[in-house]
Amino acid sequence: MSFAPRLSLLCLFASFPLAGQQRTAPPAASRPAAPAAPAAPHDSVRGAVSAVDLRARTLDITTGVGFALRIVRLQVPADVPITDREDGQREPMRLAELKPGDIVRATFGGRQAGLVAYVIERVGRMDRGVESTP
Repeated sequence: MSFAPRLSLLCLFASFPLAGQQRTAPPAASRPAAPAAPAAPHDSVRGAVSAVDLRARTLDITTGVGFALRIVRLQVPADVPITDREDGQREPMRLAELKPGDIVRATFGGRQAGLVAYVIERVGRMDRGVESTP
């Protein structure tokens, strides 16, 4: 047998194991029902509030470590729960009550309009330092 027929037979037999590994999707009728739609992808951030824009309903949070700082701007829809964790209690609050220097933890997700907050919790306040008295 010459080289060309041997090569073609080798290629033919080499493809059999690969053909056996291919999967085909079962027909739509025999597939199990799809689970409920997954929750929207989300992330969380913990940092200091650097700005609150009540008209645009946005919240800027500065976060990071050392010199690796970043600002995360979140859209805050009117129905987003905002709470204040005071003495272990979670008291509801409004967006207007958040001030620069408040430490917050926020859960958010990305949408076409940008990052949108799902939950915001104020966990503390930054020390503004000791003011000197004359």
